[in-house]
Amino acid sequence: MIRKAVIPAAGLGTRFLPATKSMPKEMLPIIDIPTIQYVVQEAVDSGIEDILIISGKGKRAIEDHFDRNVELESRLEEKEDLMWFNEMRRLADMANVHFVRQKEANGLGDAIYYARHHVGNEPFAVLLGDTIMDSVIPVTQQLMDAYEQYGGSIIAVEEVPANKVNRYGIVGGTTLSDTIMELTTLIEKPAIDLAPSNLAIAGRYILTPEIFRTIEQTPKGKNNEIQLTDAMLLLLKRENIFSHRIEGKRHDIGDKLDYLKTTVEFALKRKEFAEPFRKFLIELLAAN
Repeated sequence: MIRKAVIPAAGLGTRFLPATKSMPKEMLPIIDIPTIQYVVQEAVDSGIEDILIISGKGKRAIEDHFDRNVELESRLEEKEDLMWFNEMRRLADMANVHFVRQKEANGLGDAIYYARHHVGNEPFAVLLGDTIMDSVIPVTQQLMDAYEQYGGSIIAVEEVPANKVNRYGIVGGTTLSDTIMELTTLIEKPAIDLAPSNLAIAGRYILTPEIFRTIEQTPKGKNNEIQLTDAMLLLLKRENIFSHRIEGKRHDIGDKLDYLKTTVEFALKRKEFAEPFRKFLIELLAAN
């Protein structure tokens, strides 16, 4: 049973400068909900309430977001704004959220290594802090279900166009079912003619504790950082790793264009302004 989740959220957010100079990219809101809240909610919806967030310098706003704000709660209570009062209480109590700081930006593999003492000797989920999944069944739950059936580490993947495989980590292996592949290789951003498939790693994982030992043995790779993909390639020599093609849509909030698209898509799902916003978009496009 997967009881713990790790959310790496220590990146510098350079793709979203200048906004991320003083604000964590994980706190960028989709309308009025920070990205990191969607990620934590996915873990909670999957039945996980013990969550470790790997933060870094300048990320204190994330800790504050999941903490109590007694002054704000008192003000809301005085105004008899019970909806927001209850929401602030729910936010602070939605999970047991812990924090540890990555001292240097040494890559995703290094960030996950900081979780070794919290996780101990048990499998755990990893949810990237700048990636939102829009799905009926939480993607983390989908991976947990696959883990129960197959065991071993499970990587969430999605199909991408062949001409874009050089932008992602790509997996290859033996197909076991419509959604499951037993992996034989993982390649970080391969050339199109060297890609083993068009299945790209999608920011969600179930990892066994053996990953910590392989991270220790993983040399620095791309950008002089310890890459999780490289560590998993070493792990593949020791145990089976599977990929699960997700049911749902991945939103990369670290990318400006994807962030804009995500905001529009989520706005059109919000009942309070979906129709007037849709009308605005139609009028705007007609005028241009």
